[in-house]
Amino acid sequence: MENSRRDFIKKAATGSAAIMAGGILPGFSAVSYKRIIGANEKLRASVMGVNSRGNALAQNFAFQNNCEVIHICDVDSRAIEKCTANVEKVQDIKPKGFTDFRKSLEDKDVDILVVAAPDHWHAPAALLAMQAGKNVYLEKPCSHNPNEGEILVQAAKRYKKSVQMGNQRRSWPNVMQAIDELKNGIVGRPYFGKGWYTNNRESIGIGKEVSVPEWLDWNLWQGPAPRKAYKDNIVHYNWHWFWHWGTGEALNNGTHMVDLLRWGLEVDYPVKVSSNGGRFRYNDDWETPDTQVINLDFDKGVSMTWEGRSCNGKHIEGSSVGVVFYAEQGSMVISGGNDYKVYDLKNNIIKEVKNEMEIDPRDAANPSSHLDALHIRNFFDNILKGEKLKSDIDSGHKSTLLVQLGNIAQRVGHSLEINPENGHISGDREAEELWSREYEKGWEMKL
Repeated sequence: MENSRRDFIKKAATGSAAIMAGGILPGFSAVSYKRIIGANEKLRASVMGVNSRGNALAQNFAFQNNCEVIHICDVDSRAIEKCTANVEKVQDIKPKGFTDFRKSLEDKDVDILVVAAPDHWHAPAALLAMQAGKNVYLEKPCSHNPNEGEILVQAAKRYKKSVQMGNQRRSWPNVMQAIDELKNGIVGRPYFGKGWYTNNRESIGIGKEVSVPEWLDWNLWQGPAPRKAYKDNIVHYNWHWFWHWGTGEALNNGTHMVDLLRWGLEVDYPVKVSSNGGRFRYNDDWETPDTQVINLDFDKGVSMTWEGRSCNGKHIEGSSVGVVFYAEQGSMVISGGNDYKVYDLKNNIIKEVKNEMEIDPRDAANPSSHLDALHIRNFFDNILKGEKLKSDIDSGHKSTLLVQLGNIAQRVGHSLEINPENGHISGDREAEELWSREYEKGWEMKL
């Protein structure tokens, strides 16, 4: 009887049986129905850092029919409670909560660590996960500094684990089609690309040293970073704007667009990098630029630029975020969504591909869940079937490095000469000091 019931449910999934109004089948929730299908190849995930983006990712992973989220990890006890409740709504089991994600890694049932903690945690957590035998889904940027990215590339080879970086647009169907058309010459040879991100972020004020909230493990939040006193304007989002933990708007949002530019222009490492800008809008604790233009020149007769405006949301090409490729016979615009437009040299639209799904590029937590699921499933297919990753750690590191080099040029105040063979800075001791970072004693990244 049970086998017949299961067979009927499976047929319903392929359209061989009717799906009744108001639900999949009487007595079965969508969650229960989903769990029966694909249960033989189930992956189990632990999600680290679930206050914002990680909360959305945890639900997205749980929603996939061959995955269960079994652990929720965060140094904020409130975030664990909230995310656990959200995940329970889309899967049968209640995840176990951990303040320290390293305890989760000790569990042999964990196949995947999803890393969505602050930037200074990305590479150290990913390395620890690989060393524990776990595959890694790593939110952008893949690292806080270039040295960490190189370590991750080496680690993925040494430990033979799958590492997918969260450059989700690599898996969006219309974006993939756009890049294919660009490479196939729809506008001739592209030689210049421009990416951008705009927003209207408010001042973060001047922080005050206060007692650490009872719901926060501040010591573990800092983890690999040398210890600093707790201030009331750092947690949970404003850490992005402090060099000690964050990487500024360039890596927060620029990574996505620079990755598209690098993909479309088919380049890896530049020969020269410069950056202009600063913290212009407010007088507060914000350290990274709120206004920045990064320029990258490559040895193929190709250049790209990224413009970030954190505190003035005026759109470019009708979108708050996007890229445009300029070529010999026209141009191509890919906005923040799964769509693109192709223009001739007279600015006439010669092709337009639209996206039907609603996307909000400024939603820090969950801009495009349905499309992002394609990227997650590519990750699963790599683990289970050996399918090629859309954004492996080698590719992810190269794209992250481009904006890291821009930030280094910004911080030292002059342009950088780069070795196009490996992306390293040439003959600039001041800039080379920013290639890596200092760690809290005992937290150093070691292969």
